[in-house]
Amino acid sequence: MAAPSAPPAQWHRVLTLLADIGLLIGTRAVWTSAAGHRPAVAAVISLCYASILVCGVLALVVRRSRSLARVDGCVLLTGVTLTLCAWIMLHNGSDEALLTTQAARELAAGRPVYGQPWPWLFGHGVALTPTVTGGYDLTYGYPPLAPLLAVPLLWLGHGGTPATAVSTGALIAGTVALWRMLPAPWRSAATLVCLGFGMLPSYGRLGYPAIVALALLVPVVVRWTRTGTGGRLGAAGLARAACLGLACAAQQLPWFLAPFLLAGIYAVRRGELGGRAAALVVARFAGVAAVGWLLVNAYFVVSEPGRWLTGVALPLTQGAVLHGQGVVGVSLYLTDGSDRIDWYSRASLLLLVGLLALFVLFVRRLGPAATVLPWCAFYLATRSQDGYYLLMTPLWLAAAVTAPASAFAGAWQPRAGLPPGLWPGPRRRAARIAATVLLLAPALTAAAVAATGTPPLRMRVTAARHPTAATVSRLAVQVTNTGDAALSPHFTLTTGQGMDPYWRVVRGPRTLPAHATARYELRPPTGRFTLPRPGVRIRLRAFTASPQTLSSTDVQEAVRGGAD
Repeated sequence: MAAPSAPPAQWHRVLTLLADIGLLIGTRAVWTSAAGHRPAVAAVISLCYASILVCGVLALVVRRSRSLARVDGCVLLTGVTLTLCAWIMLHNGSDEALLTTQAARELAAGRPVYGQPWPWLFGHGVALTPTVTGGYDLTYGYPPLAPLLAVPLLWLGHGGTPATAVSTGALIAGTVALWRMLPAPWRSAATLVCLGFGMLPSYGRLGYPAIVALALLVPVVVRWTRTGTGGRLGAAGLARAACLGLACAAQQLPWFLAPFLLAGIYAVRRGELGGRAAALVVARFAGVAAVGWLLVNAYFVVSEPGRWLTGVALPLTQGAVLHGQGVVGVSLYLTDGSDRIDWYSRASLLLLVGLLALFVLFVRRLGPAATVLPWCAFYLATRSQDGYYLLMTPLWLAAAVTAPASAFAGAWQPRAGLPPGLWPGPRRRAARIAATVLLLAPALTAAAVAATGTPPLRMRVTAARHPTAATVSRLAVQVTNTGDAALSPHFTLTTGQGMDPYWRVVRGPRTLPAHATARYELRPPTGRFTLPRPGVRIRLRAFTASPQTLSSTDVQEAVRGGAD
């Protein structure tokens, strides 16, 4: 007779309950939309509400771990159902979904995918990505796996629906995979992080290729420290390597994680097997990943090599304007700009290199944070939006549960084998502090250089034309170049975070010489600029590409008071 199942731990009950509660976030808005348009979907959501209530009761009253595990499964099923209901109601996607779907259409028709501008996809509420050159990024700039997956789904309709189906399906698959791979008591944490809070499902409905990459990284990260145990990759190691290669072929974010995983695998295996055997394990792992990546990209490497290379590197080279919640906020919102914008990118790269070096030096301490450290570099980048962090948060959970600190206890790290008498404790601590400061100081210095730069253009609104009391059709601006280099400014008015479309220069020099002053007449891209309510900050901004600079000034009073 089988032994009775043990009672579940209280923390397991609480975790199940939190996952159950997390499914409530954002559900009402979807139900409200469905009730007026798709009553059948609203009915399914109502049943999900009943499931959430029942699971909440059961999570607190079941007496056996096996029964609570079944409740975890019910919570997962409810989350998947709600995610599908939300996709049915909201599946048109964002600019990324439109670009991915268009790339799939071009691929299906045998036409080039990379380097092709598709301006008709934008406008009408679809976001544009402005660049410091005064233009916009209108081309596909990601590796090709997402369009390849979207090709069989083009029958779903126009817009970005095929891409949103791919990303939402990938999110569900990644969630189920993580749920299955985690130890039973932790499984509801996967439901909470992936489907709760409303964060990742919304990115899935927006059609982000990063969601596909996330799903492929789940099997890579779960128990990643066991890769190559005994000097053999085995089926699990080969699968992890293949998934890493495919993830790198879906979006660029895995490129930043891969070096940390490879360094960590080498350190753990060297502690077990020695340097030569560990290097062979890492070489085989990286080789299999490279083959997986190349298989996805092979057609494009052969058919359009130059455009493909430019396209997959586009997010790193496009020169998009500042945006995000990181240090760039100093130049965007707290000061009037900077003449050293390039230094934000340098600071981000230096921080990534410094963190990787620290990871190698102190892998026994930093090993559990391998899936978090890469994203810290984006906090200093010119594009530091929070999506770079939260899109990969399920990997934080996977590593925390399956690659704890104990997995790195025997990992190799430089100087770890020195005799204690030769390198006593206090001197070790001092050396660690010095190494940390030395490796992070360049990045922090570069960020400070960028943030403390001065805006090179001094701007003053001298006149504003008001067709109506609430709109502006022209601005006259006096601009003085206070720097030592000639600048070609591109102007826009903003009323909040992010950048509005550039205004057209009706009159004024294309290039403003150093220490020169000129008068510019600017026209809104749609012919009229609608003034926000009183009290809203209106900023006139000017970007230049070479060198990259930002100059800003508050103009709300001048714009409102200059009616003629």
